[in-house]
Amino acid sequence: MVRGMVASHTDGKEPIAYAEHDKLGPLGSKSALLHDPKELRKALVREFTEAAEAAGEAAKKAREASGEAVHEVRKALRRARAVLSTIGDALPKSERRAVKAALQQSRRGVSAARDHAVAPETLAALSLDDANRTTATAVIANAKQAVPSDDEIKAMLDEAAKAATAQAAALDAALPPELDWSVVASGVRAVYADARRARRAAKHSKREFHAWRRRSKELAYQLDILKGYAGSRVEVLCSEIEGVGDAQSPAVDLIMVREFVQTYAQGIAQDSVDRLIATIDDQLVDLMKSARRASRDAFDARPAKFERRVSKAVKRDLTVDGSASDGAAQA
Repeated sequence: MVRGMVASHTDGKEPIAYAEHDKLGPLGSKSALLHDPKELRKALVREFTEAAEAAGEAAKKAREASGEAVHEVRKALRRARAVLSTIGDALPKSERRAVKAALQQSRRGVSAARDHAVAPETLAALSLDDANRTTATAVIANAKQAVPSDDEIKAMLDEAAKAATAQAAALDAALPPELDWSVVASGVRAVYADARRARRAAKHSKREFHAWRRRSKELAYQLDILKGYAGSRVEVLCSEIEGVGDAQSPAVDLIMVREFVQTYAQGIAQDSVDRLIATIDDQLVDLMKSARRASRDAFDARPAKFERRVSKAVKRDLTVDGSASDGAAQA
């Protein structure tokens, strides 16, 4: 699949459809698309642009379905961030930092709306004793006073989509006219290395666990993009990393709830808040340990070996497709 790509990493929601474009030549010339430096640049700039367009389309649904719109805008921004990480080595450092900062700022605003939609439901669903349930109910009541209005959410999503569109133009202007496969391979390797380091540090740190989750999702999007241009072997790699995300989700939800309780504890006795946090932590420790254990194989390889595995998977997929040239992907 080359044109009309659909993001497969959907967090249980309907996938974001990316618009079709006919800029990359005939279908079937996958080798040229991936390994011709001009075509590779064109393909990845298009990925970023279509992510920005998807954010804009999602923002239009904010008043009818704000929760879904927030979710889709966050996914689109994450996909754009994954493209940036993939090609960042080809950008001037100042431009790379500027695009990254703009995407981060947009996601922070959108994430606040996500927290208000998801955290109360997660907190309400926890198994708690009567005393903790009373505290949780008080926290949820406090949080309701700070829930953004539909107009505020719409403005927030519109701003995020506009920022992504502006960064797409900046990215296109700053990239050199050609993009070599080695840049892409290096970008995937760097995100994998960051995720692997964070996983190791997550043994004793909730902050690092959350960082591991973010980098794992970013890696999954990178592989999802490559899967669309390669095939089944890259799909296997993508599925392995997406499986890590599934294992991380329950723990990340509790980390979010933990922060939510601390943020909206106004007027509640501190010992009651501390008791609720301790109860959440008791459950969180086991979930974090379970997620790290389940991901051991996915992050066992050193970054250089993982990079070679990705390049080999791309090369073999293209060879099976019958489109690869002898020098397609350097293993």
